[in-house]
Amino acid sequence: MQTKRIVVVLFLLLWHGSMEALHAQQVLTLKEAVQTALANYGTVKAKANYLSASKATATQAKRDYLPNLNVSAQQDYGTVNGQFGPSYGLNGLGVASSGPTLPSQNWNAAFGGLYLANLNWDFFAFGRAKERIKAAQAAVNRDQSDWEQEQFQHSVRVAGAYLNLLAAQRLTRSWWNNLERADTFRSVVVTRALNGLIPGVDSTLANAEVSNAKIAYTKAKDAEQTYSNQLAQLMGVPPINFVLDTLFIARIPGALSDSVSANIQGHPLLKFYENRIKVSDEQARYIHTLNYPAFSVFSAIQTRGSGFDANYITDQTAYNKGYWDGVKPNRSNYLVGIGVTWNLTSPLRVKHQTASQKYVSKGLQDEYELVRQQLTAQLILSDTRIKNALDNYAEAPIQVNAATEAYNQRTVLYRNGLNTIVDVTQVFYTLNRAETDRDIAYTNVWQALLLKAAASGNFSLFINEF
Repeated sequence: MQTKRIVVVLFLLLWHGSMEALHAQQVLTLKEAVQTALANYGTVKAKANYLSASKATATQAKRDYLPNLNVSAQQDYGTVNGQFGPSYGLNGLGVASSGPTLPSQNWNAAFGGLYLANLNWDFFAFGRAKERIKAAQAAVNRDQSDWEQEQFQHSVRVAGAYLNLLAAQRLTRSWWNNLERADTFRSVVVTRALNGLIPGVDSTLANAEVSNAKIAYTKAKDAEQTYSNQLAQLMGVPPINFVLDTLFIARIPGALSDSVSANIQGHPLLKFYENRIKVSDEQARYIHTLNYPAFSVFSAIQTRGSGFDANYITDQTAYNKGYWDGVKPNRSNYLVGIGVTWNLTSPLRVKHQTASQKYVSKGLQDEYELVRQQLTAQLILSDTRIKNALDNYAEAPIQVNAATEAYNQRTVLYRNGLNTIVDVTQVFYTLNRAETDRDIAYTNVWQALLLKAAASGNFSLFINEF
């Protein structure tokens, strides 16, 4: 009974340990890598914030058309000496004291109050407000497309880094297999040399082959760690040893076998460049409206209070220093009007501003054409890459099988003394080259599909395969 309990406890411990190991080695799928990167990467998040800023600016542009409604109130204490003479309230430094012009200065002071409401509205300016709103909305569309194309391009970058790391891991495994073969072969050679069946120099060459295999394996591991670090940076996570999904790599993507066609129409990058042009065009239209006058309607209502009596001009003792007597309203005025303002020299400046903005639009159009040409060339190149990758994909297993057979034949012949170690060393290179070519060929099929998805602007063409 005690023995059974021990067995059960050991089984539970082993099961728990295996579960922890599986959890620690959780497989990172390509979709998870892309989703994590889009959520964490700084550039994507920054452009999302720029988009939010543009939306806020567009809302502000709409509300700028609302009339200005100002309300003010002030309560003062001071003198009211008046004097004939011109003055200008430079930078708001003038004092608006109003009172009789007396023959000499006096320091009679009392409280006063001013209460004011003002409405001012530029109700018509030949579409100026409308064009400003349209320009702001065009900026929103530009930043929206910028955010979308950044998500698209970053998804492609992450997918490419994922495939590079997967290829590096497979190459590391191939170089490890090469090291194991070299070490196993060295053991055979050393044993035969110690028994005097072969020359001792063969064991030296075998040791050199093992050292070379170790160096090659270390280099492959170093490349794998570099690609792992790059993937971690693109995902916005700390560098770790990623365990990648390897199930898909040995099959041909369905999008290739189905001969899915693609083109660059609707490419996120082209949309971004199109919206840049639209923003510039809208800004040119808005600048053109500055040529015209603005019609305004305005109104004001004002209430004042004063501690100085109406007969203060003849009797300088007719004032009251009481606070409430000075600040309570006792005189009111209102004003309603309509006006127009037009800077007659504006057309001289606006003409060149509009011309400048139109040249900017032409420059952006040239950039758009350059990007379109580049994407077209990449799309044509992707079709060529796919064809070549499929050819190599079909040829790689043939090379591996032939190299494996040659390796087995040469090693058997060497053990029977029918060839030299140089022959075996050459077949080592042949087999290792075949295995690495196979790893690269399998990955290149998916890289070619990714290139086609990147050139056509249709990332779902690639990601839907997972």
